[in-house]
Amino acid sequence: MRYVLTDHQPPAPLFSEAEMQRRRDALRTELSRRDLSHVFVYGANRSGSAVPWLTGWPVTREALLIVGPREADDLLLVSFYNHVPQARRLSPVRVEWTGRNAIATALDRLEADGERPSRVGVVGPLPFWHYRALAGRVAEVVDLNPAHTAMRQVKSTEEVAALRKAAALTDAAVMALEQALHEGVTEHELVAEIERSYVAAGGMHHIHYLGVTAMDGPSICVPAQWPTDRRIRRGDVVTCEISVAVAPEYAGQLLRTFTVGAAPTPRYARLHAVAEEAFEAIRERLVPGTHARGLAEAGAVIEAAGLTAVDDLVHGFGGGYLPPVIAGPGRRAGAVPDLVLTAGMTVVVQPNVVTPDLTAGVQTGELLLVTEDGAQRLHDYPPGLRRVG
Repeated sequence: MRYVLTDHQPPAPLFSEAEMQRRRDALRTELSRRDLSHVFVYGANRSGSAVPWLTGWPVTREALLIVGPREADDLLLVSFYNHVPQARRLSPVRVEWTGRNAIATALDRLEADGERPSRVGVVGPLPFWHYRALAGRVAEVVDLNPAHTAMRQVKSTEEVAALRKAAALTDAAVMALEQALHEGVTEHELVAEIERSYVAAGGMHHIHYLGVTAMDGPSICVPAQWPTDRRIRRGDVVTCEISVAVAPEYAGQLLRTFTVGAAPTPRYARLHAVAEEAFEAIRERLVPGTHARGLAEAGAVIEAAGLTAVDDLVHGFGGGYLPPVIAGPGRRAGAVPDLVLTAGMTVVVQPNVVTPDLTAGVQTGELLLVTEDGAQRLHDYPPGLRRVG
């Protein structure tokens, strides 16, 4: 069983030059197909997943990548002048400063080179003021976000290797949580132990959500996004959703449930039994050719048991929160995505089974790889409801 990587330092850079070239070439193919001259890829405040996917720069304050018809046309503009030196070390794409306005700088550079684009594509959460400036100087702006999402769904060999490393660090983080769980420790102290397990090994923060409540009078049915100073007590139940990354958007994901100093009550034992049944039913259908509606149908065992869910049952992962996103039975308002599974997709199966009054709930689930032979585990941390203390 592995929880910590043998080699604590992931390769630098994590992805080969050929892999990064493959990604930009895929975007260039889309440019040609749509008859677009350039695409502007935007990211801000570490949330621009397309920018690091194409350049290796994680994004700090703001970044704008210009991808053109030739490799020599590509340019990464990075805000905060003092961030430019490291961006140049990390990115295979030429790097310059954004100046006072990223869009204005990008358009000025293109026009200075004798190119006045008439139709450009956009990927990323471009703010309104940037869109207004862009639309004021080009005839048509085309949304390429759906195309980018499609490119991220099937993982390359290098991407799967990165996700395995992230899964190992996520395993270590959940083991650290298990070992730290005892009466008297606060949620903040638990988070500190979780982070300690992977930061020194080169892991990056993604999420570490905890739900802590008493089994005999529960008030929390799903992990919370922000920890509190509440102290762990005997008879508590602790749920977690933890993801550690080795590169932006390349994270593992584990969801587990623990009881502290006591066996699970009948209510929690039943909740977890139904969650395990739902997990297995969905996992068995993770084969190429399965339509997303088949995954939704497999999760029907939750409603059949008279229970519900707050979180999504399934979502793609590794490059963002990707399709297929299958909503839990408590909020099936929209249609099931029209998507068929393909080998190379990575998904999180995570039946968060809760009581109808939303006071008690459990977590179980993890990141899985779809292969020709079915679902393959990327994690080694054991499944099941676990008792500590």
